[in-house]
Amino acid sequence: MVSANVRLHDPAPYDYATPPFPSLYWPIYVKPGVANYLYYASDIWRHTLLWTLIVYAVFHLAVAGFAVLMQLGKGKHAWQYVWIIPLFYALIAGVEALLAGSIVGLILGAVYNAGYFKMSTWIPFIWALINVLILTLSSFSFQGGL
Repeated sequence: MVSANVRLHDPAPYDYATPPFPSLYWPIYVKPGVANYLYYASDIWRHTLLWTLIVYAVFHLAVAGFAVLMQLGKGKHAWQYVWIIPLFYALIAGVEALLAGSIVGLILGAVYNAGYFKMSTWIPFIWALINVLILTLSSFSFQGGL
């Protein structure tokens, strides 16, 4: 009698090697062998975390640059402490990206491993963009009422 509880131990191909970090490819008209996929939860988590750190850093430092530019007409006293703004924003970006990237990366890894799916290396990048868009959207105050 064959058991229905058969679990594949390693869904990755035999010659699989984890692709190096960015490993993004042009997804339209992909040639065979060019596409890169992630199979293990640790690789999915790592790619998602790194992309989230990069995207959060870019967005937070752009906002910090805008905040520094807003201090142009304030006089010399304002410029005395303006260097703190990018450092503070970078610290906040790192903490937020560490939390968001880890949570989303672990969830993605669990879901893809449970379904025996292979993940394109574009998916962690897209989820990093989704994370920063959710962060941006949640920064606005929405007041609703009837």
